Amino acid sequence: MKVSNVDIDSHSGFCGGVIRAIGKAEAYLDANPGKSLWSLGQIVHNEAELSRLGAKGLKPIGKDDMAKVPAGGKLMIRAHGEPPQTYARIRELGIDAIDCTCPVVLRLQKNIREAWARVRPLGGQVVIFGKVGHAEVLGLVGQTHGEAVVVESLDMLKAALAEGRIRLGVPLEIFSQTTKSPSEYAEICRYLSAAISSADADSDSDADADSGAGARMNAGARAGAGGLTIHDTICRQVASRHADLSEFARSHDIILFVSGSGSSNGKVLCELCRAVNPRTWHITEPSAINPSWFHPGDNVGICGATSTPKWLLEEAAAAVRALQL
Repeated sequence: MKVSNVDIDSHSGFCGGVIRAIGKAEAYLDANPGKSLWSLGQIVHNEAELSRLGAKGLKPIGKDDMAKVPAGGKLMIRAHGEPPQTYARIRELGIDAIDCTCPVVLRLQKNIREAWARVRPLGGQVVIFGKVGHAEVLGLVGQTHGEAVVVESLDMLKAALAEGRIRLGVPLEIFSQTTKSPSEYAEICRYLSAAISSADADSDSDADADSGAGARMNAGARAGAGGLTIHDTICRQVASRHADLSEFARSHDIILFVSGSGSSNGKVLCELCRAVNPRTWHITEPSAINPSWFHPGDNVGICGATSTPKWLLEEAAAAVRALQL
């Protein structure tokens, strides 16, 4: 017997920024047969796609290896973006670079630079909700000379507040990595806003208990000093994918989520599917499919991350259709 039906989620697959970066890489390699293109880091967090592009001549390198790009060689900056220091090093080395930073990420970098310029003279801070060490987040933190506070989760936010790494009573502006969960970001923002409100209320109570010039000085120091500005910086394409994917997972008996092992967005979206449909299995390639996961007559859904190529989703669907249960 076979499964009843196999559907590929129409919204899954590369996001616009990744499509643009891979398109530029392929255009260069096709126009320069036999030549290599060096990519600063992995162009996409998907092993199968990296293997395909590697066969065409794409070679990922680390920042410490940029000097190894030969004279006349090309270095590609991927969609994740880079901090200002990387561009300075590229200029210093005289390397010709193809900048494939996603326009959404470029806009976010600009907004963070401007926020940092606003709050720094006032003793304020920039907070970023994102994965510590992620390529995009490193580029964002670089816009603040490394001084932005990064939180990955609500627990990390609570710890940062308790330890004083995020200070209340000063101007705060918060941003999100473009590929994070909208619901998690909303939860982070609600908690931080409530913490500020609670601290303000406590300060007002202390001021009421004081008297004379000391109280007037404390109140004056607080006035207009704090506050939280929340920026909606999750990519629209990613945000809409969360709602669409929840419905897709709910409408199928079993879900195969296809993404690279190192994909941050893949981990978020796979867990989103699993929360809706416990019969969600993560695979990196079709060979990982286990027939024991399926029941005869299952309605199967195939979906993936913003870093998962459509061709890999199609291969996974073909493998499921070929199963004998």
